[in-house]
Amino acid sequence: MAHRVVTVLAAGANPFEFSVACEVFGLRRPELGVEWYDHRLAAETRPVEVNGGWFIDTPYGLDEVADADTVVMPAGPRDDVPPALIDAVRAAYDRGARLVSFCSGVFTFAAAGLLDGRPVSTHWMYTEELSRRYPTLRVDGDVLYVDDGQILTSAGTAAGIDLALHIVRLDYGARVANQVARRMVVPPHRDGGQAQFAVTPVACDVDDALRPVLEWMLEHLEEQVTVPQLARLAAVSPRTFARRFREVTGTTPLRWLHHQRVTRAQELLEVTDLPIDVIASRVGLGTATNLREHFRRVTSTTPANYRQRFRHAA
Repeated sequence: MAHRVVTVLAAGANPFEFSVACEVFGLRRPELGVEWYDHRLAAETRPVEVNGGWFIDTPYGLDEVADADTVVMPAGPRDDVPPALIDAVRAAYDRGARLVSFCSGVFTFAAAGLLDGRPVSTHWMYTEELSRRYPTLRVDGDVLYVDDGQILTSAGTAAGIDLALHIVRLDYGARVANQVARRMVVPPHRDGGQAQFAVTPVACDVDDALRPVLEWMLEHLEEQVTVPQLARLAAVSPRTFARRFREVTGTTPLRWLHHQRVTRAQELLEVTDLPIDVIASRVGLGTATNLREHFRRVTSTTPANYRQRFRHAA
């Protein structure tokens, strides 16, 4: 039986966030060769008025939550959460369903009393309000998303895409998640702190001048490169290249390269049985010791622990 994902709309839901759930979990993807999610869009009252002044008559009612394996709560009202919705998410949590919030959807889970003592994320505009109203929560407004096991929460707008792709990665592995990202024309993997799966936002727009250089870097991860070498490829001075690179990616060429190497190592850990030292060589980090150092810095875990956690999904 397919994994059932139920996205719940409350009055005032944000169209972008629930569209992310529909895009990632709801579209048919026969090219992937796997049994895809059974996605359902539900609401307590139908039609439901969403943000922007329009109405959606969802195909399903709130009773669908009772059979959901994953419940997605998009951005919506922060006050006066309907009692029926609170009861539904509590019941889902009690029977072990995975709960996911995008942006201010976290307020529904907080109102249901499910987040006490947990690390959570939300849009930076709401972190102060969330902390004030629910002081037992460990609110982090500087990350894209937090995976705390059964409950996963994300910051606003595009961070919902990152969390949704992270969930696909958990369920199906890196290759499938990357294929979905490629079809969506978004970065395939913005991941981080393995303990809480929290990441620092990084700008992703790439201008025409840097695109071929970034593609070249990805194709030559195993090689040692320098900023002057990359600047020559971009036909600019090293100083101009470093400045433009930071403007586009939000980080330095070396840090970006190390992150891509760790990302590639994660995929190899998931889909191959290659020894750690071989993976280190293939991604340009040289030795197993060097890979472990960079891997822990990015993910807060070891390559061995990561492989044990994610190998089954691949």
